[in-house]
Amino acid sequence: MKIYVVRHGETAWNLENKVCGVTDLPLNGTGRAQAIKTAQVLQDKPIDLIFCSPMKRARETADILNAKKGLPILLDPRLREQDYGCFEGAPRNDPDFLSHKKLFATCYPGGESHMKTAQRVYTFLEEAKRDYAGKNLLVVCHGGICRIIESYFHDLSNEEFFRFGVKNCEVREYEL
Repeated sequence: MKIYVVRHGETAWNLENKVCGVTDLPLNGTGRAQAIKTAQVLQDKPIDLIFCSPMKRARETADILNAKKGLPILLDPRLREQDYGCFEGAPRNDPDFLSHKKLFATCYPGGESHMKTAQRVYTFLEEAKRDYAGKNLLVVCHGGICRIIESYFHDLSNEEFFRFGVKNCEVREYEL
């Protein structure tokens, strides 16, 4: 069973290097173009079902990726981006944001912790493994969720977890 994981296309805040989190932004023109290119990359991949975050930027990406495939798209709130609380809209290089990003068990003020986010994402992956054995899945989600999915499949040191990132519309492939 394969799982293909795609981070959504670019948004205005990605372009401005701001923390997006649960702020529900649509794709910009570049993001839509990225999704069209990624659809070509995925064209010949054996995908049976698509799971998607319910957030606009992920849903729009999934719709573009699915335009020629016509597969069912299942929205799953567990794939929603991490809630970064008071850091929503802050510059990604904000020292307080970066410092807090290293505190895995502590919630961002007004948001959620990496550990709470990992719990919901790991639960999704365990259920997918059980309920869709033998199927190949496409998961369209967010940068923070991609980081947690990577940690499910590969051991990461705290520093590796902190530094791990995927580009907009990058495809990662895992064996589930």
